[in-house]
This record gives sequence, structure tokens and C-alpha cells, in this order.
Amino acid sequence: MNAPIGVIDSGVGGLTVAKAIMELLPNETIYYIGDTARCPYGPRSKQEVRTYTWQMAKALEKMNVKMLVIACNTATAVALESLQKHMPFPVLGVINAGARAAVKKTKRNEVVVLATEGTIKSGAYEQALLSLNTKAKIIPLACPTFVPLVESGEYEGKFSYDLVETGLMPLQEERFDTVILGCTHYPILQKQIEAAVGPNVHVLSSAEETAKDVEAILQYNGQLRTDEEKPKHVFHASGSVPIFRSICERWLNQEELDIRRITF
Repeated sequence: MNAPIGVIDSGVGGLTVAKAIMELLPNETIYYIGDTARCPYGPRSKQEVRTYTWQMAKALEKMNVKMLVIACNTATAVALESLQKHMPFPVLGVINAGARAAVKKTKRNEVVVLATEGTIKSGAYEQALLSLNTKAKIIPLACPTFVPLVESGEYEGKFSYDLVETGLMPLQEERFDTVILGCTHYPILQKQIEAAVGPNVHVLSSAEETAKDVEAILQYNGQLRTDEEKPKHVFHASGSVPIFRSICERWLNQEELDIRRITF
């Protein structure tokens, strides 16, 4: 089935998931929406996040996508269940995939969850991790400065390393062997996070596990694209297109992307 896969996020963070899907399933077309005008979602109320997520989902429904990936942990925590009930196609979040990756990797059952304020308050990662491993010791930490840093496009250089190190200072007295990047923006800061926590800690993104879930669902439904025509990805931003374009081109290592402005 040649319909596109829809991917939504509060901003550019979901590009980490889109990239993983593109690498695993190079024949598939991605239609992406980043709500950059209203990012970040972390400090917003559940109702706001739910409303914005539904607006993006409905926009992609009109574009005839065959499945939807909520590539935003905050949105997954508050809107996944309702979208799964009411959308006419499969809807996938990123939290269970991130938890599964951590449980596979941790040796000491000591897991840090780095996420937005909204995701941390929801307790969604604790619930997902404990459902997989009842012995897990979970250390949640909200990192409110990380998303604005990524969205600004100024996430390279010494300043970004200093900001990340400061954000992770509460972990200095904690014991852990695994870190979940519980916000899809955070893999863009993975080098900085790894430098701050040290070489003996696994730092994991949910992107690769989510891409595997996408493949499994499409395969089960007989919807994997079989022709080899080059996919025509389309990326939408509700805010500044030039900043969004710059980050897309750098992160995806592609030029001349089809990037459009979207309003709700």
C-alpha cells in the first residue's frame, strides 16, 4: 500500500523517529508535522496537548496516511489512547518502545528517564517500565531547557555541552546504568548527554524500537510498500520554515526537502 506514514511531534524532535523509519523502511513515504509554533508541549496542560495532537492527527487523516506515529512523548502520554480508539488507521506512540529498549539494555535495573515536565508528571514511563520489569528502579528527571535548545537550532558547540551538563547535575549522586531519552528532541543532544553521564552508561533513544514497531504493524496489515519508486517525503511546520528547514537538512543529511507551512 503506497499511502504515506504520518509522523507528528511538538517540533523537530520527531525527526529522530522519522529518520529511523526512513532508514529501516527506505521505500516508505513520510508525511511529517512539527508543531513548531506551539512548542514545547512539556509545560502545557493535558487539554492543550490533547487538542494540538488531535489537530495534527486530523490534518494527516485528510492526507490519507495509512498509520500515525506520535513521535512526541508528552503527546503519547495524554493522547495515544483516545487516538487509537477513534482514528481509522493504526496509531503508535513512543513510550512503550523506549521502555522496552531500556529493559533490554539495563543490567542493574537502574534506569534514568530524561523527559519534559509533562511526560515526567504523567508517570507514563514508570508505568511502562514496571509493566516490563517489576524490579526496575526509576529515576525521573525533567529537562525543560533541552527542547528550546534543539528548536533554536543552536545545539552544537560548547554552550550546548554546558547547558546539558547543568541540566543533568541532579543525577550526580544517583546510581544508574541506563538512560532513556524520553523526549524525541533529546537524541539530537545525545553526544552532549553521553559526555555528561560518562562512558559506562547506556543512553537510549526510542526511535529505532519505534521504527521496528512500524514495520511489524505494516507487515501484519499487509501495508508495506513494495514498489521501488523513490518516496516523496513531505515535512510541515506550523512555525518558522527557514529554521525548520535548516534543522531538517542537518539532521536528515538531505537537501531540497519538500517543506511546507501548516496552520491549524
